[in-house]
Amino acid sequence: KPMDDGLNTGNSSEKPKSRGGAALVALGILLSRVMGLVRQKIFAYYFGNSDYGDAFYAALKIPNFLQNLLGDGVLSASFIPVYANLLSEGKREEADRVAGIIGSVLAILVTVLVAVGVLVTPSLIDLIAPGFHGEKRDLTIRLVQIFFPGVGFLVMSAWCLGILNSHRKFFLSYSAPVIWNLAIIGTLVYFGKSTSPAELVVLTSWGVFVGSVLQFLIQLPTVWKSAPGLRFKPLVKNPHVQSILKNFAPVVTSRGVVQLSAYIDNVLASLLPSGAVSALAYAQSLYMLPISLFGMSVSAAELPNMSSAKGTPEEVAAFLRTRVAAGFKQIAFFVIPSAVGFLFLGDVMIDGLYRGGEFNQASTFYVWTVLAGSTVGLLSTTVGRLYSSTFYSLRDTRTPLKFAVLRVILTTVLGYLFGLKLPGWLGFEASWGTAGLTASAGLAGWIEYVLLRRSLRQRIGVTEAPVMFLLKTWGAAILAGAVGFGIKRLVGDTHVFLNLIWILVPFGLIYFVLTAALGVDESKRFINRLSSRFERKIRR
Repeated sequence: KPMDDGLNTGNSSEKPKSRGGAALVALGILLSRVMGLVRQKIFAYYFGNSDYGDAFYAALKIPNFLQNLLGDGVLSASFIPVYANLLSEGKREEADRVAGIIGSVLAILVTVLVAVGVLVTPSLIDLIAPGFHGEKRDLTIRLVQIFFPGVGFLVMSAWCLGILNSHRKFFLSYSAPVIWNLAIIGTLVYFGKSTSPAELVVLTSWGVFVGSVLQFLIQLPTVWKSAPGLRFKPLVKNPHVQSILKNFAPVVTSRGVVQLSAYIDNVLASLLPSGAVSALAYAQSLYMLPISLFGMSVSAAELPNMSSAKGTPEEVAAFLRTRVAAGFKQIAFFVIPSAVGFLFLGDVMIDGLYRGGEFNQASTFYVWTVLAGSTVGLLSTTVGRLYSSTFYSLRDTRTPLKFAVLRVILTTVLGYLFGLKLPGWLGFEASWGTAGLTASAGLAGWIEYVLLRRSLRQRIGVTEAPVMFLLKTWGAAILAGAVGFGIKRLVGDTHVFLNLIWILVPFGLIYFVLTAALGVDESKRFINRLSSRFERKIRR
């Protein structure tokens, strides 16, 4: 049966379908992120903000660059719009043929890049961590060479994600990283008590490799079932494949530019005192949680739907305006309190997640400053993903690229000033520069967001949420954050896990009650959904 149900601009079933997809993406991401936080907790217990932690996270950056360059974002932007459109037209055999060709080309490309990467690792280390020397540098090189082969499997895992998303099977692909985290956790727990930190960090890197293989293999059976016509033939003369490859180059460049921004932060952090790279990684794990749960989930679920929209240009534009505006509100409703929570209560979250072993109270405060800096650009970065997906659905990959290049330039200049120079000018310790890096990246993200919004307005019209919605949401979040901060001061440093309950639960409840009282539809809808599920469970 052609998969065009709910995809045409006039079909009323689109809205619940889209929300259901976003919920499945969010649930899958939530599970993988929770396991990621457990992994970080155990890793922090053994390594804290040490040279071993710095080496591990710096090493992980290099192969992750390849994964992000060729993985989820690129395939979502270039492959899914074409593949999903073929499915919506009922051309299943052609769609499977295209998917097989893209999988073959991707496998060949990744194999070559991984082999080259392993050989040139020593030179790459000097590019991303110029502040590492001696044993720390040698350890980082060894870890990178272990990580690299596993990245090939993660890229192919992203190819599986592209196929499954287009078939509206969101949960498996976004929960698959759970097994990646479990492999690392298992390695840490099994070897942690009996090996030295130097040996443990190497064994943990092998756990990363095993997890990468498992993450790919766990998706394959469902991929074959969804696309039984897959044939791995590296033929590029197919017009649909050529269309994908045409968009592939600018998207790869765009993703490379975005990843370069993260690498610049890592390079600058390596020039700061020991522990800066680890602190940046710990903070980013929390910072990426709302981006993944609310930005990625909505953007990922919307892309196949927006790509499959049909009608006149005016009808398509109207449909996209509706979807983007709804997505904006859905994202902002959850991301705004996340930013306020990080700023007011970030130390409580970090304490509850990481404190123990080598990760002490001083480490908590240090990571909190880095996390607080990241709140500057949390909303702009998250909504920016939705705007970029909208451009990709319009087969426009160049507009996001232009603004991504500008963002990297700004990140470099501002990061150098805020991260390396400003602490000294203000008489602060150099370690404060890590917070300057995240804050300056946020400022660059806002500029990129404004430019994306302006260009999207010119293409399809006004897309952002109403001003009153934003005022109500920000006001409720800040008031709830102030109450949570007051509770934190009253209870003091009692028990790290109990603090999570005593402080964060009232913060969340107050936010939902206030937004519901102020008439925010997203809050009412969320509360009604929870109430309905609770009532169904009682009846059972």
